[in-house]
Amino acid sequence: MKKIWIGFITIVVLSFAALLWVGVKIYQEKPPIPEKVMIEGTDEVLFTKKNIQRGQNVWESIGGMEVGSIWGHGSYVAPDWSADWIHKEAVFLLDKWSIPYGKYYDNLSLEDKGLLKGRLISQIKTNTYDSITNNITITLDRKEAILSNSAHYKDIFSNGHEEYAIPKEMLTDESKLDDLNAFLFWASWAASTNRIGDNITYTSNWPHEPLIDNTITMDAQIWSGFSIVLLLLFISIMVWYHIRSSHNEENDDQIPDINPLAKIKLFPSQKATLKYFLVISFLIVLQVVLGIITVHYSVEGQAFFGFELSQYLPYTISRTWHTQLAIFWIAAAWLSTGLFIAPLVSNKELKFQKFGINFLFIAILIVVLGSMVGEWLGVKQYLELTTNFFFGHQGYEYMDLGRFWQILLAVGLVLWVFLVGRHILVGIRRRDNTRNLLILFLISVIAIGAFFFSGLMYGENSSLSVINYWRWWLVHLWVEGFFEVFATVVIAFLFTKMKLIKEKTAGRVTVLSAIIFLSGGIIGTLHHLYFSGTPVHAIALGATFSALEVVPLTLIGYEIWENWNLLKVKEWVKEYKWPIYFFLAVSFWNMLGAGVFGFLINPPIALYYIQGLNTTAVHAHTALFGVYGMLGMGLILFALRMISKTKWNDKVLKISFWSLNIGLLAMVVFSLLPQGILQTLASIKEGYWYARSSELLYSPSFQVIKWLRIIGDIIFSVGIGYFCWFTIKETLKCMLPRDN
Repeated sequence: MKKIWIGFITIVVLSFAALLWVGVKIYQEKPPIPEKVMIEGTDEVLFTKKNIQRGQNVWESIGGMEVGSIWGHGSYVAPDWSADWIHKEAVFLLDKWSIPYGKYYDNLSLEDKGLLKGRLISQIKTNTYDSITNNITITLDRKEAILSNSAHYKDIFSNGHEEYAIPKEMLTDESKLDDLNAFLFWASWAASTNRIGDNITYTSNWPHEPLIDNTITMDAQIWSGFSIVLLLLFISIMVWYHIRSSHNEENDDQIPDINPLAKIKLFPSQKATLKYFLVISFLIVLQVVLGIITVHYSVEGQAFFGFELSQYLPYTISRTWHTQLAIFWIAAAWLSTGLFIAPLVSNKELKFQKFGINFLFIAILIVVLGSMVGEWLGVKQYLELTTNFFFGHQGYEYMDLGRFWQILLAVGLVLWVFLVGRHILVGIRRRDNTRNLLILFLISVIAIGAFFFSGLMYGENSSLSVINYWRWWLVHLWVEGFFEVFATVVIAFLFTKMKLIKEKTAGRVTVLSAIIFLSGGIIGTLHHLYFSGTPVHAIALGATFSALEVVPLTLIGYEIWENWNLLKVKEWVKEYKWPIYFFLAVSFWNMLGAGVFGFLINPPIALYYIQGLNTTAVHAHTALFGVYGMLGMGLILFALRMISKTKWNDKVLKISFWSLNIGLLAMVVFSLLPQGILQTLASIKEGYWYARSSELLYSPSFQVIKWLRIIGDIIFSVGIGYFCWFTIKETLKCMLPRDN
């Protein structure tokens, strides 16, 4: 084990060194925010740095990534504002320059088009940033185009736009509208202007826009090919290693005839976690209801079956709460089951454990409710911009809650680390066969608490590139990274308590699994940052190492088979049939959602065209719910099975399990994936702006595909209803005193 631990430490240290090195490069090479945007040959100032930064704060306050997107990061109904601005500015200039020809640009000869396009590329792509004065200069023609765009976006955000699900009077303050346009200009400038001394833009030529020759870079193509070759190589090595090692160790342990968990005495603190399961069930239902409302806005932008719901609950808020509640309930499920399992490690009730669990429960409720109210107030423009940053809507997907609520949640996680970690330390000090497993358990618990703080590493006026860097530390490393290690350890520990696997084997296998996963997962964080105003290093390392994330998923079929066989070893194991079924579903969706659909959007050559399209939603739903949601549900059922003394209603759980899985698959196959494919074709052929345009999204065929989602949604909702009804009913039975 010593060599394995050395390997683990080496991988973690080197991976974080690489990730931090790229972070330093991002700080050094991020798109500059000019002090002034000047009109060429005059002293006229169009925008200032203050306008741009305040405009970013305005954008955040109206929901930011929850209302359209910037650089491909955000929601799917409204346009990507950076791509849309670039295209509109290009069309305006080309049509203006076509006036002497007496025709619109589209009607010119190929030769004349070529001349004007060359002129456009020269004006748009030439970097006029002066590193001494920190100013940008633009031509008078561009000024006209910018003012035209500004009038267009002012109209959208003040008068509303039904097809973008933007309600009337979203913004009414003229100064906020002006500054918002300054920010949108800057975001599009960074995506269309070449880096100084280079022939690619600050966003590596993203978005695809044929009018200005924004096309995929050679670096993106080369590293995409390399990542695929590397993937095939390491899959071969993984399969070879698995075949070689799978028969090396015979399991001499005799699986007991009687359930070992039945002998375990539960402590008061474990029963105190039951209240979490009730709240989690309500959050799941609320999240699904908000999801139904959110997706309906894509077909009826301002209303819900005729009712003008957007006046009270605009799309921006419904989507914010939908995505945020997903994180809240999944994290709460994992954290609460961690609190439940902790005394099983120490075999004792530690002082103030129950009090700590109850205190943490109240703190989480305050954060959930407080952040939701703050976000609504922020989007409705009841909060001043700085107040909004701290108490309202930060504007960044999956971490929308205000900074104050983030800090409260971070403090709560520190308390959780203490409550769980001290039990694990007791177990480690025993120095028995579980020691290696428990050391990794402790590492994952500490990492969950520590890495949440990455979301606090940027400020109110930080650059968008810097914010995205730290945002993905939180979303990828916290949720997809160390929570995954935590889940692997928890399941292995539970199986050792059931005597289904040997403790030494569990320790060795989980540490090896963590090495394999983290070797790609840590640096693989960068695959979210290919086109976020980051240097080419993000593409090179992100493409290479994100491919390695898929490697361990190739053996999941074997894992499914092993878990399935667990149900056959002894009759008492069938009592845990449904928790194990949910773990089986986790393995399946890990293979399909995280593996297949994840790698579909991982290579730079793919993500260049499909970032922020419904192909992303395919991966998001199948990975976030299919893997992490199903795992949270499975852990809750496992805890309830340990506490409950009643015979479970198989029919209810059977309907729930199959409805959830069939519904999720139908949602993807009938609607999300076809939408994504159509958008991808449009992005490749016409440009990214068109793939996100209302012309495509509200075309008759596209609308039919959107409505087909209702099939999967109904089936899925049935599964949610049955699961939550069962969980609430069974939890109340466990909480209420039984008659003698």
